[in-house]
Amino acid sequence: MSPLNRKGSILIKPILVALITSTLIVFYIFSTSRLILLHPQQTWIHNLDSSPKLRDFVVDHHNKPKQDEDTHLLLANTSTALPLPEPFPINNVHDHHHLPKPKLQLGSSREKKVEMKKEIFHDMDVFDEEYKEMNRSLKIYVYPHKKNDPFANILLAIDDEPSGNYASESYFKKSLFKSHFITTDPKEADLFYLPFSITNMRNDKRVGIGGIQDFVKEYIVEISEKYPYWNRSGGADHFYVACHSIGRSAMEKAIHVKLNAIQVVCSSSYFLSGYLPHKDASIPQIWPRKGPSPTNAPSRRKKLAFFAGAMNSRVRENLVKTWSNDSEIMVHRGRMKTPYSEALLDSKYCIHAKGFEINTARIGDALYYGCVPVILSDHYDLPYADILNWESFSIIVSSLDIPKLKIILQAIEYHHYVKLQNNVMQVKKHFQWNSFSKDFDIFHMTMYELWIRRSHLRHMIY
Repeated sequence: MSPLNRKGSILIKPILVALITSTLIVFYIFSTSRLILLHPQQTWIHNLDSSPKLRDFVVDHHNKPKQDEDTHLLLANTSTALPLPEPFPINNVHDHHHLPKPKLQLGSSREKKVEMKKEIFHDMDVFDEEYKEMNRSLKIYVYPHKKNDPFANILLAIDDEPSGNYASESYFKKSLFKSHFITTDPKEADLFYLPFSITNMRNDKRVGIGGIQDFVKEYIVEISEKYPYWNRSGGADHFYVACHSIGRSAMEKAIHVKLNAIQVVCSSSYFLSGYLPHKDASIPQIWPRKGPSPTNAPSRRKKLAFFAGAMNSRVRENLVKTWSNDSEIMVHRGRMKTPYSEALLDSKYCIHAKGFEINTARIGDALYYGCVPVILSDHYDLPYADILNWESFSIIVSSLDIPKLKIILQAIEYHHYVKLQNNVMQVKKHFQWNSFSKDFDIFHMTMYELWIRRSHLRHMIY
């Protein structure tokens, strides 16, 4: 071999080694950077080795039982009277809008406190922009019925002021019929309203509880034969409103309504079959009250917590059994001898405990009287959960933690309670019905929930 060739071969070897080394370095950098990008929370956890309290809390959060993963609003369990830690962001990227980002405050105290921004809206700017667009462009077509229809009382809006525990159903219909969202041209409609009233069917002797399923089935057959709109989408762009819990079983003989149509219901338990969050929507159950709501300053509320109601669930029985003899948590079986309103005004926290159904009017009662709701109903798809950050104005506790309830509430520092109560005063307008609907009341917030679902439907149907 000539000296030139030997020199060339000598030069090739280090060049090849350099190329291989460079390739390996680039591959290593790319791999580790992807690892950090794909698992930022895990990397962050490993950096907490010097803070065992925080590290333990984060690990516990990510290893919570599945029930807590599904119920992301539940508070982290606590067994000591310490300031409640807030949950860290969860791994599921689809749930990021439900939880605010944490702000760590690492002080000199032995117990590390985790503070979170308590914004009422998940994203106020997005809500404000889309609310305006909804108010401007959303169109609803109502299947028409005449006043002399034999079942006009079930299909048409009532003129009287709705009342009672299931008034939300009638209030919605009355508000919709008077609103600018109604269109007489089905071609421009975003959604189609099925105007039957579950509550009125229940109270009509011609139908009754036993005849509701047949009535709904026959009604769907009628409109699908008379109009093309149901068959066009399989009912996916149709919706109905029901506040009485019997509405959940009303679709058993019209299974395509149950699976496809949007259910706007008070009884919004995602534990039971028939309710699908994000397809269906939760509407608040409100006992209507007239006039401005009474107020009482946080400093004048002397009792820690209050509950009164019938013993129609294990949750309520456990609550009363645990706290019936306590001097700070007032719990009562059935009706009280003193006015219900006085207890709501005198308490810092008002307890919403599951009865026959997961929903009651107690959340609305608490907000009306400026009392911070404590929610003990597991698997409850809370009203406006896509819009409002419930952690900013309520305390949500697993029913399993009823024995820890006093510890949990006492651990909330006074300044944090005042912030919660101030937020209650801000959100209460979203939980009120009005004789003539107003911006941001229950009617408009429910319309916004429908607007969100309409956006998804347009991509699927058209």
